[in-house]
Amino acid sequence: MKLKFTPILPFLLVLISSVSSSFASLLPKTILDTTSSDSIKNDSIKKEDQNLVMQWSEKNSIGVNLSEVAFVNWNAGGNNSVSALFYGNFERKFKKELLLWKTSATIRYGLNAQDGRKVRKTDDEISLNSTYGYRKDSTSNFRYSAKFNFKTQFANGYRYPQRDKSISSFMAPGYVFLGVGAEYTAPNEDLTVYLSPLTDKSTFVLDQRLANEGMFGVTPAVRDSIGNIITEGENVRTEVGILLTSSFSKEVFTNVNLDNQVSFYTDYLNKFGNIDVDWELKLNLVVNEFIKANIGSHLIYDDDVKFKEDTNDDGTLETLGPKIQFKQMLGVGVMYEF
Repeated sequence: MKLKFTPILPFLLVLISSVSSSFASLLPKTILDTTSSDSIKNDSIKKEDQNLVMQWSEKNSIGVNLSEVAFVNWNAGGNNSVSALFYGNFERKFKKELLLWKTSATIRYGLNAQDGRKVRKTDDEISLNSTYGYRKDSTSNFRYSAKFNFKTQFANGYRYPQRDKSISSFMAPGYVFLGVGAEYTAPNEDLTVYLSPLTDKSTFVLDQRLANEGMFGVTPAVRDSIGNIITEGENVRTEVGILLTSSFSKEVFTNVNLDNQVSFYTDYLNKFGNIDVDWELKLNLVVNEFIKANIGSHLIYDDDVKFKEDTNDDGTLETLGPKIQFKQMLGVGVMYEF
């Protein structure tokens, strides 16, 4: 299987890894005078500048989960298989007095190889999130916030075993959420709830064949009576609606961390009250400094995502209605944090 990758990954990694250093360079710096009369003042300025720099914090982790099954003269039968999931999580946070700016990026890519069939993709995600918040005083748990979210994938997706035509690809779909609202953060920062009454959701379908088919909610192509395209399908669909998100992260038992992320979105003009759901639940188990295990599930429902399936075994995928998407994950592997 030939996978089509894009150069967006190096760009995202460079962007996220350089956030702290880039903005630290914008912070005020002072050239110290070496005269004894100003030494106390200069020491004070130097300490102040150091405090400003220390207000940037960062978290980074990269890892791989592996699983392998091999058979030699195994009477019960079975196929040899190898699976690998590569992932990375990167976070930058700036916190000063009443301001909080948090940016995070997630990348995931998984493959499975099995005897008798071609390599298949098992996971694929690019995600970038950024939240900027301001609270009116130091005792308030509420912030006026602006939130940005971007999601897409690296490579083509297929309805296996069919490989002739992709059902998704890089920026097909690609989702961008941009909105303003209010965010509540618990005092111990393990829970955040964000509500935006005004959020723009843009859906990108840059694969023209999929856009012509009207996939992921974009306007399909206009065709004549024999199927020839008169007007190409649109590549972008824009909605304005309400977004509610919640994030909960806590060590529930020793070396067992629970991470729960959920979001709800409904559009004002298109089927108001028909809610898009994105819910991800993970349990992260720490074996030691480098060996980690994780159990998780991911549920998605989007009324604009129509599914393709060969319902009559004629080799052609028919477009059906929306369905609940569900993914369950179990992995053990090596993770490095820095």
